[in-house]
Amino acid sequence: MAIRTILCLPDPRLRAVSENVGVVDASVRALMDDMIETMYDAPGIGLAAIQIGVPKRVIVIDLARKDEEPAPMFLADPEILEHSEDQAIYEEGCLSVPEYYEEVSRPAKVRVRFLDRDNQRREIEAEGLLGTCIQHEIDHLDGKLFIDHLSRLKRERAIKKFSKAARLNEPSAPPKNRERDPEIREKLG
Repeated sequence: MAIRTILCLPDPRLRAVSENVGVVDASVRALMDDMIETMYDAPGIGLAAIQIGVPKRVIVIDLARKDEEPAPMFLADPEILEHSEDQAIYEEGCLSVPEYYEEVSRPAKVRVRFLDRDNQRREIEAEGLLGTCIQHEIDHLDGKLFIDHLSRLKRERAIKKFSKAARLNEPSAPPKNRERDPEIREKLG
């Protein structure tokens, strides 16, 4: 396992649409291992492969609190089959858009199909923080960021801020001293 570098806005690779893996084999499991280690190190609660520069439809999630045993989830080729009409609003942040948070409205409940770490096809229903996290990470796989759900003005301000920081070569990585706790908003991938 290795800790990988997380891409940050305005890196154009974050806008790439990821490709299906088809089969979860040893190479995909190795990618998942690197992703979960990178996510824990950040710290975060979700990470998409594209965020480490790999355009594959793979996400990892762990919503366990710091005082709980880790409970990682590995999803390859995830797809949303159904979503509720009801909406839920969560304040989101992103490891690729560090230190920036905004409220985002998404479907309150989703049904998702994916391949697990053992290449088994699974379906789950997710709501609350898990539902939000899954939708956030699937957006990454489709070349979208959470800021794309904001008003044009807010989105443009965020892009301008990160573009300016990149031009000035300022580091924009999230701080490493936060405890791993899903209640902290910046932990979405």
